[in-house]
Amino acid sequence: MSDTVFLFSYGTLQYPEVQKASFGRLLQGVDDAMIGFRKEMVEITDRDVLAKSGERFHPIVMPSEDSEDEVSGKLFQITADELAAADEYEVADYTRIEVTLKSGTKAWVYLKPDEPTEAR
Repeated sequence: MSDTVFLFSYGTLQYPEVQKASFGRLLQGVDDAMIGFRKEMVEITDRDVLAKSGERFHPIVMPSEDSEDEVSGKLFQITADELAAADEYEVADYTRIEVTLKSGTKAWVYLKPDEPTEAR
């Protein structure tokens, strides 16, 4: 795969139906984790995202005050175009940053923005 990037998912981007709708294919991932983060739930109001995931509440992560906290998920190798498709799926409730995972791999991940955003 040329022009590849790493994407870490701890939520609905792991769902086969979301992958097919967003990327047109199923992704192959490996287990990994984000250290020093914690997970909550956020209510999703975007109709397209609700249609793809089938779920009204999605997980969202943010930095934790406890450096021992950990959020498990899957690490995927995707194309830059697929990363743009993931950006469209994740809507304004999330912001994308690059983090270093437990494995040492640098990957893009969607997390809670520092400032509240309006839902698209």
